[in-house]
Amino acid sequence: MSDETKEPGSDFDNQQKQEPKRPVSSDDLSPKNTNSKSGSRKPQIPKFNVYWIYGIIAAVLLISLFMENESAVGTSWTKVEREMLPSNDVKKIIKDRDHLRVYVVINKDSVRVKEPYKKDLQKLSADRPTGHYVFHVSDWESFNRELDEVLKVTDSKHEVEVVTDPNGGGWTDIFNVGNIMLLVMIVIFSVVMFRKVSGGGAGGGAGSQIFNIGKSRATLFDKDTKVNINFADVAGLEEAKQEVMEIVDFLKNPKKYTNLGGKIPKGALLIGPPGTGKTLLAKAVAGEASVPFFSLSGSDFVEMFVGVGASRVRDLFRQAKEKAPCIIFIDEIDAIGRARGKNSVQGGNDERENTLNQLLTEMDGFGTDSGVIILAATNRPDILDTALLRPGRFDRQIGVDRPDLSGREQIFKVHLKGLKLDASIDPHKLALQTPGFVGADIANICNEAALFAARRDKIAIEMQDFNDAIDRVIGGLEKKNKLISPEEKKIVAYHEAGHAITGWFLEHADPLVKVTIVPRGVAALGYAQYLPKDQYLYTTEQLTDSMCMTLGGRASEDLVFGKISTGAQNDLERITKLAYGMVTVYGMNSKVGNVSFNNFSQDEFVMGKPYSEKTAELIDNEVRGIIDSAYQRTRNLLIEKREELEIVAQKLLEKEVLFQTDLEVLLGKRPWGAKTIEGAV
Repeated sequence: MSDETKEPGSDFDNQQKQEPKRPVSSDDLSPKNTNSKSGSRKPQIPKFNVYWIYGIIAAVLLISLFMENESAVGTSWTKVEREMLPSNDVKKIIKDRDHLRVYVVINKDSVRVKEPYKKDLQKLSADRPTGHYVFHVSDWESFNRELDEVLKVTDSKHEVEVVTDPNGGGWTDIFNVGNIMLLVMIVIFSVVMFRKVSGGGAGGGAGSQIFNIGKSRATLFDKDTKVNINFADVAGLEEAKQEVMEIVDFLKNPKKYTNLGGKIPKGALLIGPPGTGKTLLAKAVAGEASVPFFSLSGSDFVEMFVGVGASRVRDLFRQAKEKAPCIIFIDEIDAIGRARGKNSVQGGNDERENTLNQLLTEMDGFGTDSGVIILAATNRPDILDTALLRPGRFDRQIGVDRPDLSGREQIFKVHLKGLKLDASIDPHKLALQTPGFVGADIANICNEAALFAARRDKIAIEMQDFNDAIDRVIGGLEKKNKLISPEEKKIVAYHEAGHAITGWFLEHADPLVKVTIVPRGVAALGYAQYLPKDQYLYTTEQLTDSMCMTLGGRASEDLVFGKISTGAQNDLERITKLAYGMVTVYGMNSKVGNVSFNNFSQDEFVMGKPYSEKTAELIDNEVRGIIDSAYQRTRNLLIEKREELEIVAQKLLEKEVLFQTDLEVLLGKRPWGAKTIEGAV
């Protein structure tokens, strides 16, 4: 079990920890078209659209299809020779030498009167000039001789016209059903592909047509588009809010700064972990600013065609300069701002790098103008290109970090406004129970608490609902129907009791909130929850006590049962990472010395490990020694407190959940009472 509330992770949880999902906000930015003006407007001539060509082609094909309807009816030369010619029914014979075919045109009177023709040619026009019947010829010389002989001996009242037509049956050969269907399929496929490539939607706009693929996809928010978020909705980010408020104030009152010779920053980069409120802060800027606000994502510049990304950057800044002064917000800028030349495949990153180069030029190049401010957000600043971060482009890098106790309390107050709460709800107590949580986590907890209360048919949300919501976010869904054998349940109880005892009697361990053996999540069979205080610096003693507390479960299993289980897998991962950090990152080992190898793996000029094999062996030995020493210290403590271990384990088997107050009844007041946060539960 983890010693931090934010990363509890069960000791019996063999899966990776998942961060709580941020709930979808109903206040997401969405353009609203309110720019309607009264009064008459002059009719505008519609602009040329490439789809008109497709429509004209389709119309011509359909008209031709209906005009010609069907191809000629098949027949044979024998039938023509013995039946049609002697009956004076043939008006014209058309010889198509290219396709070795002969078309026969029947007199319209015969078509209308004689039943055989009416039956065969019921779908063909009586005046059809391109042939009613058709038959194939294998030898033109033989056919011509036979035709001449037949025409000579036939007692015909009407002269039969014989012509040679290289186009054969005319339009019927070109626009037959098969060719028309093929052309229609090609046109439909082309239209669909062009719309997909250009990101087309039903609403049109920039990018909805193939000729607009290089246009910017930014959403514009101006005086006619209302954004219902302001700085009052952003809590727990006072320092970051102050920075961006100054930018908004500069745009509103530029003379206040220019009179003193000051210049407006060209860009501000919001940096922080996911869920801390970077995008929310940008939404507040859009709601507060009295200038046009362009919003888009870094992925909007990425396209499969070469040169499209750079073209969209140029179009974006062209629109922004036309509306200056204005603000451009690029969310997740790391999609195009990744450092150039690192881990590149030949030709693989050319398009992204071209887009970045164009962005660098537009932000601070030879011909850049003032009046356009760039806001951007990312949670991966370490991979951004250094040219993007220099002054003159992003002059300010604003850290949006995890909120402290006071910040969490303010965030809880914001999210509790729309909920029906019981009088016992205390935002300060909730903030105490959620160290390390970000704004998205807190919003999720408030929503989960409301859902818990609704399932229980309550008229107001109580503190128990919030406690259950915190458990749900930390440990996952409670598995009430999960069948556990008595032997496994006993192992889990002693494992968690080991965590509780070591944490209770170690000076620098974090105070315990509760310990439970109720299964949660996919494979979690139990966990212990602690309340780490808000601090940024840790001593060697604090890290060592934390390591001992994490090893308490494994040591308890070994001591009580004489064997170990797989339940400590998550514990071992954490202490291994912590021990290597002490040796290779924080310089907390006397033999390795005051060195740090933290960021060398990301340096493009360093290949492999920046130390020798001998040093690597020394590091491994020292890490193993630290862990062995911590384990032996933990085991000795549990041997000394064996009676207390049995009491806590048996009580866990009985009640399944023990809180801090229960442990005080069983074990007495914690020796290091100054570290205990009163009223946390």
